Amino acid sequence: MTFRMTEEQQLAVDGLRRFLDNEIEPKVREYVDEGRFIPKPQMKEFLTALSEFGLIRAPFPEEYGGLGLDWSTHLRLFEEVVYSSVDLAVPILINGGGAMALLRASEELKNRYLPGLLTGELIISAGISEPNVGSDVASIQTRARKDGDHYVINGEKTWISNGEYSDVLICTARTDDGPGGLTQFVVDREEHGYEVRGIPKIAMNSQSTSQIFLNDVRVPASNMLGGEGEGLRRNLKGFERARIHMAAWGYGLARRALDESIKYSQQRTQHGKPIAGHQLIAEKIATMATEVDAARLLALRAAELIDAGVRCDKECSMAKWYGTELAARAGRNAVQIHGGNGVTREFMVERLAREGIIAPIPDGTTEIQKLIIARSLTGISALR
Repeated sequence: MTFRMTEEQQLAVDGLRRFLDNEIEPKVREYVDEGRFIPKPQMKEFLTALSEFGLIRAPFPEEYGGLGLDWSTHLRLFEEVVYSSVDLAVPILINGGGAMALLRASEELKNRYLPGLLTGELIISAGISEPNVGSDVASIQTRARKDGDHYVINGEKTWISNGEYSDVLICTARTDDGPGGLTQFVVDREEHGYEVRGIPKIAMNSQSTSQIFLNDVRVPASNMLGGEGEGLRRNLKGFERARIHMAAWGYGLARRALDESIKYSQQRTQHGKPIAGHQLIAEKIATMATEVDAARLLALRAAELIDAGVRCDKECSMAKWYGTELAARAGRNAVQIHGGNGVTREFMVERLAREGIIAPIPDGTTEIQKLIIARSLTGISALR
């Protein structure tokens, strides 16, 4: 495993960092600082601009518009976007996950959707969670009934990232009552239709988290991903990739909290010296810095295993658990370092703290990650 970036990676990260600082973050913060929703045309403009720097395209084959780069490079680029704005990073994460699912689709579906997803011209959602289904994906109740050469889908999905933006939905639905009876379908919003309603949250309201309603939605059988009954397996495989993205969400946000804390502690004086010179503040900064590096290394290890084609659900779960819990801790500590100023809107750490609270929940809670890790180590599952 290589701990230092290659020259090519460094150039890519530096170029992206400059672009984010100068062209993207100032525009995004006009929305985020006021809690305003980024309109779909503006979000697509952001995604299309970032695609020139390898987002979302880095780990995808060149034949579909990707760059054919490794996952380690992709994670380093993704971290930089998180550092600027989680609201911008989430659509990238979801588009990347959806595009990865479509790599295992028919050539017709790949050619129709992949190029647009990788450039940000199209936006995708993954319809998995339901009002009564969170971590227990096998209990999905949305139904897909065979009707000739189509399937008719009925159900409700919730906590769907990109929902209001989405041009297409990968919907997991039940085609059989058995334990393996889940199947994935590509639902085109314009062609097949579905209703969307936004969900207000504690933070990250400048991007879309939604409920999606499917009422007698007719989808051609050719829009099935894989065969009937493959939906659970395909979703679990997708979670593996999503979890290292979530890890990067965690340590990217924590890195921003750390940098804001360093800057503030150097400028703020109490008792005749900068607060960075007080031992308890110094301890918090040292701990945050060490944990950011540890979280990144866990994620890069998982990325290397993905590139090698090695099963790594344990390593991805470790990275996701540690990285996202770090986001919550780092946001809290950054507020504490800022004192009274930390709870004001004038300083961004109050927002980072709210965003950090969310991080441990998506793509499997911390508790679920621990169960996956333990199952991998003992061979005994506590999930069932």
